[in-house]
Order: sequence, then C-alpha cells, then structure tokens
Amino acid sequence: MSSRAMLIFAALSGFVFVAFGAFGAHVLSNSLGLKEMAWVQTGLNYQGFHTLAILALAVAMQRRVSLWFYWSGALLALGTVLFSGSLYCMALSHLHLWVYITPIGGTCFLAGWILMLIGALRLRKRAERHE
Repeated sequence: MSSRAMLIFAALSGFVFVAFGAFGAHVLSNSLGLKEMAWVQTGLNYQGFHTLAILALAVAMQRRVSLWFYWSGALLALGTVLFSGSLYCMALSHLHLWVYITPIGGTCFLAGWILMLIGALRLRKRAERHE
C-alpha cells in the first residue's frame, strides 16, 4: 500500500467513522439493543484508532519508503474492514456468521502492528549505519 493509498484509505475510513458514529448515535441507538450498540461502539473504537495508525504510516512513508510499513498499512486496513466491518454487519443483520470474520480482522491488526514494529526497528538500524 503506497503512502497515497494509505492517505486515501485513512480519509475514507475517517469519513465512514464519523458518519457511521453519528448515524449510530442518532438513528441506530433507537432501534438496536445494548448488545448490538456495544458491537457498533467496539467497531468504531478500533476503526478510529487504526485509521490514525494508517495515517501515521502514510506520513512515515513520505519520509522513507519501507516494505515493512507498506505491509503494515495493508494489514491494518484489511483488519479495519474485516474487524470493524464484521461487527457492524453483525449488529445490523443479526447474522452470527460474522463472528468468524471478526478474529481474522483482529489477526490482521496484530500482524500489522508487528510489521510496524519491525519496520521501526529496521529504520533505527539503518540510521545508525549512516552516522
């Protein structure tokens, strides 16, 4: 995922985050139960946090292209779609098949964070070699 693609994803995800959050607060809260609203809130929390992480990766990629950051951004984006998206779908559809998708998204998040860590550690090593 290029820095441009990361910025585009972050912008779209941020838009959806705000729009769906407002829709949830003003419309869905009147029709969904507490359990479903908790799923929506969990999805929003993870989506917002990971959108910011992808934005930070895009900024870092502007300074130095990193394959580790590339894959980290891709996995964090995929995790956002799968994890948060499955929670939204579960809350809105009551189809429990979505519970099988949520952990795949969570695994993408974990892998994305590990790749970001590796990329960050490798940046430091590379910088030390040039001093």
